[in-house]
Amino acid sequence: MENYWIFGYGSLMWRPGFAFLAREPARVHGYHRSLCVYSHVHRGTPEEPGLVLGLDRGGSCQGIAFQVAPELWEETLAYLRAREQVTSVYVEKHKTVRLLRSGRSVTAVTYVVDRVHRQYAGVLDDDALEHHVRRGRGVSGLCVDYVMNTLAHLREMNIHDPALERLAPRVAPYAASSSS
Repeated sequence: MENYWIFGYGSLMWRPGFAFLAREPARVHGYHRSLCVYSHVHRGTPEEPGLVLGLDRGGSCQGIAFQVAPELWEETLAYLRAREQVTSVYVEKHKTVRLLRSGRSVTAVTYVVDRVHRQYAGVLDDDALEHHVRRGRGVSGLCVDYVMNTLAHLREMNIHDPALERLAPRVAPYAASSSS
């Protein structure tokens, strides 16, 4: 069962949407969590894009690795592809992740931003981040709620994300009273 792992770094960490056998804090090297994807569906529109997280090149990222039963693997991948590949801005990759409790390394499927896709935002300055997060609204709700909910869950898991911490005070006043 060593080969049936999913690595989540955003909403998959607390809302995976699939059955799993185990979950463990994990780290992937060579990538970092970033608000680097213009959202045209879930948290924005093509005319007024929001921003969502992607794994972008460089650094490392702490997230959660989920072990999936072999008999549910294909069903789980189909679900994740429908969820994560709405506009094909992510590339499905098999990456080595280190399980932080056990110290073991496993290969996990994760979704990395496609840097040549038209929705790749790259590195945005604080004003641009604030603009897109404040104005983004899509089929899954407000972008600001997504960012604040993400940050709240990261804090609960003792994962420090300096970029989101820096952005939060600028956008928090625009969040809805209940996070989505």
